[in-house]
Parts: sequence; C-alpha cells; structure tokens
Amino acid sequence: MFLTRRLTFPTVALLLFSASAAAQTGPDIPEPMVFDMIRPLTAKAGEIEVNTLAQRDLTGPRGELEWAPEIEIAVADGLAVELELPLVNARVVQYKMGLQKRLGTFRDGRSVHGVQYLGLHDREEGGWTSTLLWLLGNRFGERWSTMTMLGVGDVTLREGNETGAIINHSTFYDVNSDTVLGLEVNRQNGRGAYWLLMPQVHRAFGKLGVQGGIGAEKARAERFRPRLGLRLIREL
Repeated sequence: MFLTRRLTFPTVALLLFSASAAAQTGPDIPEPMVFDMIRPLTAKAGEIEVNTLAQRDLTGPRGELEWAPEIEIAVADGLAVELELPLVNARVVQYKMGLQKRLGTFRDGRSVHGVQYLGLHDREEGGWTSTLLWLLGNRFGERWSTMTMLGVGDVTLREGNETGAIINHSTFYDVNSDTVLGLEVNRQNGRGAYWLLMPQVHRAFGKLGVQGGIGAEKARAERFRPRLGLRLIREL
C-alpha cells in the first residue's frame, strides 16, 4: 500500500527512534566519500564527528566550489543525527539535517542494514525536500566490503513533486588498517538526474581522516566532466 499522507520530519523521527537496535553491531565498513553516511551503522553512543566535503568540476560552465561542513552525533548505539550547511563558494544555499538508524545484522554479523532520512531546506528556491534511503553494508573477508544505498529523492509526496530514485553503491578494498581504496557510483533520476563515478582513497591518521578522489559526473543532457572531491574528517 502506498503512503496516503505526507511523511514529515516528526513522523520519520518517531519511526527511527522507536525501532529497536540489534544487539550485534555489525561489520566494519568504510563510509562513501560523496554520499556521506551519518556515522557508520555500527556507531556507539557518544561518538561525535565533524567533517567537510569539497567538490568542484574541473571543466565546463560550473566551476564553483561546492562544500559543506557538518557535525554528526551518535545519540544512541546505532542511532545518529547530523546538521549540515551546504555552500557554493561563500554563499549558504541550503540547510540540511539527517537521521540514521541501524536496523540489524545478518549473515552471521557480516552484513548490516539501516535507514537514513535527510531533510533539506533550499534557501534560494524555498521549500523542504526529504530523502529516504535503505542502507546495506556487506563484508567479504578481511579486504573487501560494499555499501549500497537505495531510496527516493523526495518522500513528502507533495503535489506535482518529481520524485527521483537514488542508487549509491561503493566497493572498498582495505589496503591496511589505515588505507582504503574505493569506487563510488551514484545514480539519481527525476528532475536532477545525474551520474557520478568517483574512485577514491581514504587515509586515517589517528582521529583525523582524509578522503580524496578524481572522478566523472554527467548531468542531464550533458557529457561526462571530470570532478574533484576531498573530504576532511575529525573525530572528537
């Protein structure tokens, strides 16, 4: 049965907070660089992280620097919230918040899944946009792992809204305990349809982390263009 009422932030918050957490936390899986998670699904209560993602097209008409500082807090085991401030150059363009909940594990603890809600207010066009995703992480031995995120770009079911499906899949290879290689593939349809392919390297320096990559992005009716991405992370 389809939803017959608007899925608002209080509704989503109630669903996420009321869901029970699994006793087993799940496997250790890296987070995608571009489509960031709100802490890992295995997060423990009290964990805090601040990070900033910066991206820029290397060719084409859109040469602005897109960056977004954010703070992520695990308010309970497997339950995290975030506040984010997306900017274009020095201009704040959006306000963003998120909730994420671990639902449980399976495959003898080698797989973990959860849900994520993102709410975004556009300062330039106005209005509130919601995104709802299902997250699935899988660990395949000591080196290989994947994180898959499936959802829709707006779950408010507003009249005339163009809901877009979102698929974000990342494959990771752990070189060692501090270095991870990854390939992130992002596809979204609807009004803002695009493809993103982002090879990336993750490097940890204690509680500091750096993730970087050069990939390619293709917006609707355009060709693929090279895109640079860099995320700086600090765990508190």
